[in-house]
Amino acid sequence: MGHKILAGVRTVAFLTLAFSAGAAEVIDRIVATVNGHIILLSDWEDSLRFEAFNGGRGLDALTPADRKAALDHLIDQELLREQLRSADSPHASTEEVTARIDEIRQQYPEAKSESGWRALLKRYRLNEEGLRRRVAVQLDLLSLVDSRLRPTVNIDAKSIESYYNQELLPQLRQAGGQDVPLAQVTGKIKELLTQKKISQLLTAWLQNLRAGSDIRGEGLTAESGGRSQ
Repeated sequence: MGHKILAGVRTVAFLTLAFSAGAAEVIDRIVATVNGHIILLSDWEDSLRFEAFNGGRGLDALTPADRKAALDHLIDQELLREQLRSADSPHASTEEVTARIDEIRQQYPEAKSESGWRALLKRYRLNEEGLRRRVAVQLDLLSLVDSRLRPTVNIDAKSIESYYNQELLPQLRQAGGQDVPLAQVTGKIKELLTQKKISQLLTAWLQNLRAGSDIRGEGLTAESGGRSQ
């Protein structure tokens, strides 16, 4: 009798492990690889929740297009991480990470209190440690992009004046505001145009990185820089 009970316990234990393993395969699986680096479904889901949280969007407002964009961002991040590993770039400090998280918190009125902040993280299924880790990576990659691309950008006085006359002044007048002297906003316009140019250069850089990489995954095509599995 004792042997039968023991055998039964072993059978139940085996079935439980088998079920758990099977569930893990369904719940967490490989959705993409970037030069051999694996991106799991859990990575994808975590990234999607973080991007929604970072952008002040509710999880119920996410669309299939948002899911695809989140996977693309994960792939781009891995391509940039490879560049980060080969570069001598400084990492974000604890203070910089905290400052960025404080900026995110300001998007949510309920996050002013610690209890509201914890409830907010729980709603997005995030935790403080994971959030800090993701923000740190985000800041590191932004620093890499800025240090690599900003030196190549040259915004001349003609471009600044053109934006002032064709974009800024019409916007101010439409909003009922008063004109401001060009000299007063030159620095802000230059930085805005610099950021736009960096964004364009980053798109081209990522396209080149994708073209030279082995990227495989869900919904990826040769045109998007990957190979369908």
